[in-house]
Amino acid sequence: MAHGEGGFLPNSVMPKGVEHIRDAIHAIRQPIRLLESEGCYTLLPAEEGVAPPPGARVAYAPACRLEALGDPTFCADHGIRYPYLAGSMANGIGSADIVEAMGRAGMLAFFGAAGLPVPTVEAAIERIQKNLGTAPYGFNLIHSPAEPSLERAVVDLYLRRGVRLVEASAFLDLTLPVVRYRVHGIGRDSSGKIVAPNRVIVKVSRVEVASKFLAPPPERMLQELVRQGDITPDQAALATRIPVAQDVTAEADSGGHTDNRPAITLLPTLMALRDRLQKQYGYDVPLRIGAAGGIATPAAAAAAFAMGAAYVLTGSVNQACVESGSSDAVREMLAQAEQADTAMAPAADMFEMGVKVQVLKRGTMFAMRAAKLYELYRTYPSLEALPAAERAHIEKNLFRAPLTEIWDKTRAFFLQRDPAQVERADRDAKHKMALVFRWYLGLSSRWANTGEPTRRLDYQVWCGPAMGAFNEWTKGSFLEQPCNRRVVTVAFNILYGAAVLLRLQTLRSQGLPLLREWSCVAPLELETIKALI
Repeated sequence: MAHGEGGFLPNSVMPKGVEHIRDAIHAIRQPIRLLESEGCYTLLPAEEGVAPPPGARVAYAPACRLEALGDPTFCADHGIRYPYLAGSMANGIGSADIVEAMGRAGMLAFFGAAGLPVPTVEAAIERIQKNLGTAPYGFNLIHSPAEPSLERAVVDLYLRRGVRLVEASAFLDLTLPVVRYRVHGIGRDSSGKIVAPNRVIVKVSRVEVASKFLAPPPERMLQELVRQGDITPDQAALATRIPVAQDVTAEADSGGHTDNRPAITLLPTLMALRDRLQKQYGYDVPLRIGAAGGIATPAAAAAAFAMGAAYVLTGSVNQACVESGSSDAVREMLAQAEQADTAMAPAADMFEMGVKVQVLKRGTMFAMRAAKLYELYRTYPSLEALPAAERAHIEKNLFRAPLTEIWDKTRAFFLQRDPAQVERADRDAKHKMALVFRWYLGLSSRWANTGEPTRRLDYQVWCGPAMGAFNEWTKGSFLEQPCNRRVVTVAFNILYGAAVLLRLQTLRSQGLPLLREWSCVAPLELETIKALI
């Protein structure tokens, strides 16, 4: 390639190989101008002024900061640096270790309070508040239709301990406790601006649920809170001018509670809903939509940001990290998972409603066994009505004890946790059967978290297809080994890789043909990424 016309750069400054250009593209802190002519590539000075030869193509990509990938107002409002969240996984899988590591790294994580006793959740609050200080954190608030008193107790705890941010999950509708949490302490600041100290980020996969969270609290609920003395009439009036959730996470095909929605359709659908409701209500702070479900690779995160997500939220991949509240045995199982190694199974907390969760099926028989229990529940009116052969099978293979003994344990548990469940079971044999079957579903996740060796085939491991994508991406790298998977390292790799891929797309969109190897974003050590960003 000669000097060319118009002062084109001489051959002497051309790179010796395409790896130099790859390095320049991946150095996301610096803008890049790239010229292609007859299949040869040349780096140009970032400033304009050098004319390319005839027939050549030139493309420009600005510097790309990780902080700028999502909506900057989201990061500013929540006091974080990067638009990246680690979602709450129940039973403490979303652990205090994860929350603290992410908070210190300028990101946000939620403690997985669902399924845990209130005193255990309070101990986690005390630890996280002590260790993180002013750094951001959040706690989960899960919809509990079978145990409404538990949902109320958790909200009471959060209000008493000053937890200012919750991730609401698995909600089928608005409930009084989540509305009470949101509007508690609402008022005006010295400038007259409405201030609601408690924030809700909700994960949803249905438009009808999202529309309720993106709207102001219903008048009937506000009046009930006034009647109960939780808020004043003036506060109720202010609450009609804010949404229940400023931020909604479009939860696509994910681990745990999921409708298996495709992100490529769910995200734009909820963004269109956001725009309609923002116009309708005219909120002072615009509504925002983030993306979750399938986010475990740079390509997935880049796609979400390119579609307009305010932030991305990860789940399954965090359970595979050493800081999670799961066991080493589960982490090894997750490291072997492929795209098709998941299945839907009955949910313990919404068993009677037929709600399902997505779980790992490779290496465990939980999904099949749980489905068998739900089939028996649907078919027979009581434990006593079970055919002898069916009863003997589940007693031997699932419960490993007589069902009468399991009921005694279940009864003792609910007498402590929620006595109303026992009272109902004494009147309703069908409900008694559901509680007994939920014994197996509930303990299966705890066996997984503790790595109980005698119950490996019964492990309930919440997992989405994102896990298989992550394993495929990390093959041959240091992140292939479970012992090297740390939440902050994984998070920075996903964000950095997304930035590189978006930069490449900027060049491609200007008509520049790119070499395939430039888009290979292999996992890097954390210190290497920090130097690059």
